[in-house]
Amino acid sequence: MIAQLEAKNYTVEEYFELELKSESRNEYRSGEVFPMTGGTPAHNRISGNLYIALSLSLRRKPYEAFHVDQRLWIPERNLYTYPDVVVVEKPIQLQTGRTDTIVNPCFIAEVLSKSTQDYDRGEKFVAYRTIENFQEYLLIDQYRIHVEHYVKTAAHQWLLSEYNDPAVTLSFNTFECQVQIADLYENIEFEAPQ
Repeated sequence: MIAQLEAKNYTVEEYFELELKSESRNEYRSGEVFPMTGGTPAHNRISGNLYIALSLSLRRKPYEAFHVDQRLWIPERNLYTYPDVVVVEKPIQLQTGRTDTIVNPCFIAEVLSKSTQDYDRGEKFVAYRTIENFQEYLLIDQYRIHVEHYVKTAAHQWLLSEYNDPAVTLSFNTFECQVQIADLYENIEFEAPQ
């Protein structure tokens, strides 16, 4: 979830100073800072389930998965953000002069919330697509079984596959890994429709 901090323009240096003092994570968008508020237990379980599956599958492979607190810099959009789950090909590439900010994700996953789903599908996905290494995007609904899987097929071309069946097994294209949809939603209890 994202809420806007006091309306003012921050320099990148002010943003990093704020990040060092902050108990929460903040997204930086071309001078504006947006606190990333805490997620629901379902949000955390889903992103954690995916992170665990990826981490186990990618052991001894030239990839590394990160969960929640790994900052990503997108230079073409002057955007610093924290994807829910991100995979990078080794060696990890860091922003010049930083030891805590990656720049080379090949796979990103976001768990959708009511307050961020439009941003995650729209402006944020547009920003992610400016990253040269970025090949695969997974959007996971936390309120019902629904997964959107985008795979880059060519320059400026993305293929979307959608899944609503927990028995389906997702196969990732960027690296060898399969995850059953049911495993993403393990221990999730959905609210009954009103």
